Amino acid sequence: MVTPQILIVEDEVITRNTLKSIFEAEGYDIFEASDGNQMHQILSNHKIDLVIMDINLPGKNGLMLARELRENTNTALMFLTGRNNEVDKILGLEIGADDYITKPFNPRELTIRARNLLQRTMQESTKATVQNVEEYRFNGWKLNLNSRSLINPEGDEFKLPRSEFRAMLHFCENPGKIQTREELLKKMTGRDLKPQDRTVDVTIRRIRKHFEEHPETPEIITTIHGEGYRFCGNLE
Repeated sequence: MVTPQILIVEDEVITRNTLKSIFEAEGYDIFEASDGNQMHQILSNHKIDLVIMDINLPGKNGLMLARELRENTNTALMFLTGRNNEVDKILGLEIGADDYITKPFNPRELTIRARNLLQRTMQESTKATVQNVEEYRFNGWKLNLNSRSLINPEGDEFKLPRSEFRAMLHFCENPGKIQTREELLKKMTGRDLKPQDRTVDVTIRRIRKHFEEHPETPEIITTIHGEGYRFCGNLE
C-alpha cells in the first residue's frame, strides 16, 4: 500500500514540529511549508494526498491559497487554524476545504479525521474503477467520476471540490431517497454531525448554484424540511 503524503502549511515552527511528530508517529510521509511559495514548490514536485493548512500565514493567507489550490488540484484540504468564528469556517468550506478544525486541537481527533479523509480520498478512484461507472447523466447534466466534474447541458465543465463531488456522487447512487444531514456529512467528510455544523447546508447551496444558472433545469436537489435532502434528477 502506498504511504499517504501530507503537506503541513504552518508558519509557527513549534506547531509545525508538533504536527510533524504526530503524523510521522502514524506512519505518514510529511512535508513542511511555512508559506504559499513553499507550498506550491512542494506540490509541484511531489504527489501530496492531504494539505493541512493554517489560515494566518505570511504573504497570502490560507483562504487565498485554498482558492489557488482548488484551481489546480483536487488534493484533500483541511484547515487547522486558531480562527474559530463561523464566518471563516463557512468561507473555508465554500472555497472547497474538506474539513475545518480549530486550535487548540485534540491530537487524537485530528489524526482520526485526517485518516478518514485520506481513506475516502484514496478510495474514490478505485471505487469508480470497480463499479465501471465513468459518469452519471440526468436532465441534460453529467457527473463525471474521472474528472470529478459537473458538466452542464452546454458542455461547460465545473470541477467540484471534494465535499461537493462526494455529495453529488452519493445522491446519484441513491436517487429519490431522502438523505439526512448526518448521512451526507458522513459520506462527505467521514465525521459525525455536531450541533450548529453547517457544512452540509453550505455544500448543498454551492451545488445548487450550478443548476440555478439554468432556469430550464428542474429542481435537482430538494429540501425535505426536518429530514434532509433528496436527489430528484432523472437518471438515464
